[in-house]
Amino acid sequence: MEQSPQRRSVAPASLVADPARAAVVAATAARMESGAARFLDAAVAVQRAIAGTEAARVAQAAALLADTLRHGGALYTCGNGGSAADAQHVAAELAGKFFLVRPGLAALALTTNSSALTAIANDFSFAEVFVRQLEGLARPGDVLMVFTTSGRSPNVRLAVEWARGHGVTTVALVGESGREWAATCDHALVVPSDVTPHIQQAHITLAHAICALAEAELFPGGAAGTPGRGTP
Repeated sequence: MEQSPQRRSVAPASLVADPARAAVVAATAARMESGAARFLDAAVAVQRAIAGTEAARVAQAAALLADTLRHGGALYTCGNGGSAADAQHVAAELAGKFFLVRPGLAALALTTNSSALTAIANDFSFAEVFVRQLEGLARPGDVLMVFTTSGRSPNVRLAVEWARGHGVTTVALVGESGREWAATCDHALVVPSDVTPHIQQAHITLAHAICALAEAELFPGGAAGTPGRGTP
């Protein structure tokens, strides 16, 4: 079999070969170190805050999710930007595995079908990209989990409004500025921060806790292991 020509590696200018550039990088790193410490300290402070305020609400959301999935319901998730990534992350943890090797669970992110998203945005409006999917998929007794740092995203708000009018339980993960709106949802987990990256980091911590608790409730005595076809 003919082999492909070996790709020639062209390395960028080496810091070793360019002492002046290496010195600039070292000086920049030294200048950034205090900023790095401040950022990390602030992120940890937010995580400590949610540990002190949200444990009961995490447990409530996890118990609701476990009950929904146990009785044949489904979880739908949505958000925009980084929050879309969080929504997809949670759906993946449940459809695949978190800690345990077990059957897949009914969880779907409404952010992943690019044809649906672009068609709905083009033919109707971007505010309807989630709600129109819910209209076709969700049933009473299902759960909608939304991620929004501000609580102001029109497409998330419209999805929640539809869900609440159609027997779908709503769980909102928001930042401080979204606290008032989140109170209109069935369950709200509020990160006491106005800094978007810290809010998103806290959101995935909260969502991971919900996934871990719901999985353990649904599969008591389950064991972690190599992914594959599990048994309940």
